[in-house]
Amino acid sequence: MKKTRIFSVSNQKGGVGKTTTTVNVATALAALRKRVLIIDLDPQGNATVSVGLKRGYGRRNSYSVLSGLDRLKDSVLETEIPYLYVLPSSQELLGVDIELAGVEKPQFFLKNALENAEAFDYIFIDCPPAVGLLTMNALVASNCVIIPVQCEYLALEGVADLVKTIEKIKKHFNPQLEIHGIVMTMFDGRSNLSKSVVRDVRNFFGERVYETLIPRNVRVPEAPSHGKPVMLYDFRSVGAQSYVRLAGEILTREKEMNHE
Repeated sequence: MKKTRIFSVSNQKGGVGKTTTTVNVATALAALRKRVLIIDLDPQGNATVSVGLKRGYGRRNSYSVLSGLDRLKDSVLETEIPYLYVLPSSQELLGVDIELAGVEKPQFFLKNALENAEAFDYIFIDCPPAVGLLTMNALVASNCVIIPVQCEYLALEGVADLVKTIEKIKKHFNPQLEIHGIVMTMFDGRSNLSKSVVRDVRNFFGERVYETLIPRNVRVPEAPSHGKPVMLYDFRSVGAQSYVRLAGEILTREKEMNHE
């Protein structure tokens, strides 16, 4: 039986496209009739809003599941997109670092909650822009990490710090954890800076960097305000088509890794 593949989408730097990548890759895979769950682990709740739900929707959410108050299967919500489900965010996540600080093995709460997640082919965890207990829980629970990197100055700086965190998690808590790939976001083909950043990141990380570049496209940031992934908001836009290609590239890597 094929095991559920769990991805963390993470970068400790904010505004790099984590949520957009999470939501649109998940939507693209759902369009291929893969059963996909988005776990919104960011207290801001942007992934929840981006699939058409309101922040603070219902009592059951990622906080109640992480805390062991509710079971995952009782807390997952359907979206208007067939095969796509979401575990919504909660502002109560803001206090997790304090609440779990004195608890034994606080890094394993999410992993324990996902023990019976075989109903899904893929789970994508939208991480907050910080390396606290929420991100640590996500990384401990995951098979691999997708790192969105914005095409801007000092982009490598934040990624290098995250890679160090991933190596520590791998060494102490989750030996199977791997970087699945790095996706370059907000690429401007007219900008020498964008081209230079992509070149630098590829020189540093080699084949770990996906071939697909996610361009700057006004339709991408517009889509969440309509409660839709960009693929539903404007499927023909260059942003939507880029995420279709990225999802295909992720599936190709999965096959190469014998997970598909």
